[in-house]
Amino acid sequence: MTAPKKLFIKTYGCQMNVYDSERMAETLGGQGYVETQDAGEADMILLNTCHIREKAAEKVYSELGRLKPLKAANPDLKIGVAGCVAQAEGEEIMRRQPAVDLVVGPQSYHRLPKMEQHVRDGHRALDTDFPEEDKFEELKKRPKARRAPSAFLTVQEGCDKFCAFCVVPYTRGAEVSRPVTRIVEEARDLVERGVREITLLGQNVNAYHGDGADGSEQTLADLIWHLNGVDGLERIRYTTSHPNDMHDDLIAAHAECDKLMPYLHLPVQSGSDRILKRMNRSHTAESYLRLIGKIRDARPDILMSGDFIVGFPEETEEDFQATLDLIRAVNYGYAYSFKYSTRPGTPAAERTLVDPAEADDRLQRIQALITQQQQEIQAGMVGRDLNVLVEKAGRHDGQMVGKSEYLHAVHIDQCSAAIGDMVPVRIVEAKRNSLAARHR
Repeated sequence: MTAPKKLFIKTYGCQMNVYDSERMAETLGGQGYVETQDAGEADMILLNTCHIREKAAEKVYSELGRLKPLKAANPDLKIGVAGCVAQAEGEEIMRRQPAVDLVVGPQSYHRLPKMEQHVRDGHRALDTDFPEEDKFEELKKRPKARRAPSAFLTVQEGCDKFCAFCVVPYTRGAEVSRPVTRIVEEARDLVERGVREITLLGQNVNAYHGDGADGSEQTLADLIWHLNGVDGLERIRYTTSHPNDMHDDLIAAHAECDKLMPYLHLPVQSGSDRILKRMNRSHTAESYLRLIGKIRDARPDILMSGDFIVGFPEETEEDFQATLDLIRAVNYGYAYSFKYSTRPGTPAAERTLVDPAEADDRLQRIQALITQQQQEIQAGMVGRDLNVLVEKAGRHDGQMVGKSEYLHAVHIDQCSAAIGDMVPVRIVEAKRNSLAARHR
């Protein structure tokens, strides 16, 4: 019997890339590939790239340089670049790195089987089109494996917001939403394969506007209510959202839908109205805070998460202090902060940069405040009764690890539950980045 070919995938960036990598693995599974965690034994290596972070393309080229010895040792090894850097760089990747056999954009990875055969026949393959066919429908035909209890499900791709710092509209294209019936069908399939919690994904997920079964346009809230009726699905989350698309029906769903978890990632990026306008964010600090108030009126225990960019071009210390003030007003359970880095082709790329040392200092200060808030909220969980979806075994004997309703990582000692079980616990200790609990 012929030994299976081995596939190594390295995933960069967001949850949507994690979802895409899983689909690519399933797609190539139909070509006889099985995944490996060892790049040295792979027959094919795929780098699923992200263009959000600083110098993203150069980091991919550096990684490709590190893979050259593997190709030299095994001339049959095939190397591919997928994702947003592939979309942005296209033929340039093949020009700069002759070791690369295929380049595929995020809208074309359902075509991987044909591309794989093309490279096996001794050719190079490039596909960064925005094809007319529905890649999700094509992927339904691929082999499916048992899944972990928590899974991502892409419902929307692309973005029409054109924030001044962001490349997503150029690499992922305009906003496109999948039909409700196809999403519900995929959710049912995931549940049949062991999934109990689904996180709905989109570059701008709360701008979802997919077709319903009757042809009517459905909102994200409508979609959540459809998924609420899927037997065996116990938890629903979604990310990432834009404040301008946080409409009343979605806020009401947080109050009324038991399966929708009390956690919301709602990036604001800055607390300065001047900088928000320069970012083309189309909201103000005041409108964002009013929105947070409405959300908390609907679901008082909701845990808020956000994103912040510091050192955006022309940001002053006064602008930065306004961001700190907003963070204090919201009190985030989680937040992600980044120092601005230039993305070629975006409007902000031509503007005057903040002094790097000052930007570094601001990043340290904002992260110190965010960490303080996070640790205080975690300390406030001690003594509370929560439910944990068990995802894996812990490092210690008899310990299991999972996620609470609020997305906290929770370690349960002396736990006999199996992966996929929902365990009632009492929180006994707050650690730096997790909570400790006992079964109740």
